[in-house]
Amino acid sequence: MTAIAQGRTAPSRSDGKRDPFRATMLTKIALGITVIVSIFPIYWMIIIASRTNTDAVSVPPILLPGGNLGENIARVLATEDAHFLQGLLNSLIVTSTVTISVVIISTFAGFAFARLHFRGRNLLLGSILITMMVPLQQMGIVPLYQLMVDLGWVGTLKAVILPYLLNGFGVFLMTQYTDQAVPEELVEAARVDGASTMRIWWNVILPAVRPGMAVLALQTFMLNWNEFMWPLIVLTPDNPTVQVSISFLTAAHTTDYVLIFTGTALSVLPLIVVFIAFGRQIVGGLMEGAVKA
Repeated sequence: MTAIAQGRTAPSRSDGKRDPFRATMLTKIALGITVIVSIFPIYWMIIIASRTNTDAVSVPPILLPGGNLGENIARVLATEDAHFLQGLLNSLIVTSTVTISVVIISTFAGFAFARLHFRGRNLLLGSILITMMVPLQQMGIVPLYQLMVDLGWVGTLKAVILPYLLNGFGVFLMTQYTDQAVPEELVEAARVDGASTMRIWWNVILPAVRPGMAVLALQTFMLNWNEFMWPLIVLTPDNPTVQVSISFLTAAHTTDYVLIFTGTALSVLPLIVVFIAFGRQIVGGLMEGAVKA
């Protein structure tokens, strides 16, 4: 570890060869181009959101922010057909509920599949993996909608929350992460000390798999925040999610680019906040795994 640390800071090795941990100029240029290409769509979205429709279609394109951002935000919030504030609130409720449910249930299931021994474990895990190979949402959208009609949930947030409270990928991810992060000997030692299964999950499993939970939470939040088709089908226009609200910002015969880009910029803000909140834990988990390796 000391030699690696010295290699990271020294410009060259003692034998005169190039330090493999030192980035070359080509690497820096490639990383810079990657960052620019990744950030530019977000930057362009903010530029259009702060301009007028005339500026949005101007040639050459305008690359500097304007002074109409506040006015455009007010226009988005004042659009009656979009119900944008209601859409933001609904998306926060739906996405937060689904994310918490998926993370907790997947962590429990991952612990059970990775460290508990019971009959039919491999069969159950295999069944979950099969669900990942089948597009259940596209194939089951008609019977699922009929189920919501029978339950009387059409037009309510329950119809958007219930189908997503658990997914096979979350169970598979946490099973693999628990299997790698928690040695079986550690679980057996806790049992010898008299710890119950719930106590083992809380004191042994949970601290070890926290980085995996952060990754799953971030991915689940992003996927459900961007979900469009099912909320469009099952919710009413006056009670939408934010992605459905953005679709209502488009006029019948003309396209108000500024209005759409402003609404999109507002919808992206919660994703940025969530990424900032979980990003440090994700990076910390990766670095912790590298040090252990």
